[in-house]
Amino acid sequence: MTQRVALATVMDRLSIDAVITGYAVAVDDGAWEDYGALFTADGRADYRGAGGAEGPAAEAAQWLAEAFGPFPVRQHLIVNRRLDLQDLGGYPGDRARVRADYLNPMGPEAAAGGPLPVFFSGGRYTFDLLRTEPGWRIRTVEAHEKWRCAPGGPTAG
Repeated sequence: MTQRVALATVMDRLSIDAVITGYAVAVDDGAWEDYGALFTADGRADYRGAGGAEGPAAEAAQWLAEAFGPFPVRQHLIVNRRLDLQDLGGYPGDRARVRADYLNPMGPEAAAGGPLPVFFSGGRYTFDLLRTEPGWRIRTVEAHEKWRCAPGGPTAG
């Protein structure tokens, strides 16, 4: 691998990481226009493995907005990211896959001075990404919830 290819690979990894972080921030902030901009034109999201919907990114954003309505306080974390770049004989290709775990605490607005009941869930995302003219974009995302804990006790998924 040449130094130029190695540098391009590092730049791809950083760009992909920024897309995944942007995804978490957009969902947590309810920034659905930003969420949609992270996807390819034909991008899809599949949240069925977490009790949700599947479909084009715009429809997924609508579902997320409704599902997270009761939980305006959100701060989900995407961790343990494993990134596989397409390898074209020692050169990076235009496809990538990221498998990463998530921890998703969320709750209602806190009452003045009162405790905040928090709902937690955890699982794994699989992101398939494509290099496009404007940069890396999400082609598909799948969520697979492994567990959840609501006020009152945990459950396994």
